[in-house]
Amino acid sequence: MVQQRLLDIAIREFGLKGIEGASTRAIAAAAGTAMSSITYHYGGKEGLYLAAADHIAVQMGQQMAHAVGIGALPETPGEARGIIHRILATFAAKMAGDATKDWSLFIVREQMNPTEAFERIYGGPMGQMMERLVELVGIATGRRDADAARVATITLFGQVIVIRASRASCLKLLQRASIDAAALSGLQARIAANTDAILDRLIAERQDFS
Repeated sequence: MVQQRLLDIAIREFGLKGIEGASTRAIAAAAGTAMSSITYHYGGKEGLYLAAADHIAVQMGQQMAHAVGIGALPETPGEARGIIHRILATFAAKMAGDATKDWSLFIVREQMNPTEAFERIYGGPMGQMMERLVELVGIATGRRDADAARVATITLFGQVIVIRASRASCLKLLQRASIDAAALSGLQARIAANTDAILDRLIAERQDFS
């Protein structure tokens, strides 16, 4: 399908070169179609860029939907903690794999210099996942004060993002050419231990001030 090829190639080109550096002529040629296809389907370069962001949001939603879950929140701290672990373990596996490479580059650029494209990505599964984590942290720790739960969510999320955002440094430290199954298992175990430490500390702080 022409539109699928255009979006996949556009995500890679925009991620590598940014919207200013990417060439719609090169994107169309790589997709095996004419420049007029981009104009017809997306109205031009800016429209293609926003469509690429929407496509990333859809991919994220499909890959994380099971882990994040929908509907009612858990009732007990233990259940909430278990879901937090599930979300972070799944997200770590996605960040370690090659399938997320192209759209991760796109997102990193938008993180550094956000545009309307970032609002579309964050307004979709990314923001939903982070807001869900905030709610789950509150249930798991009894800390319903928004600031504490949001700061904790940033630290929980950040320990996973580094797997992709600082990929070269991670591989150097791991002394590996890629993040294989053994390395991923080790990372997931450490993320889980760190997560428990963060949640336990929040519980202790709540008790200290109660």
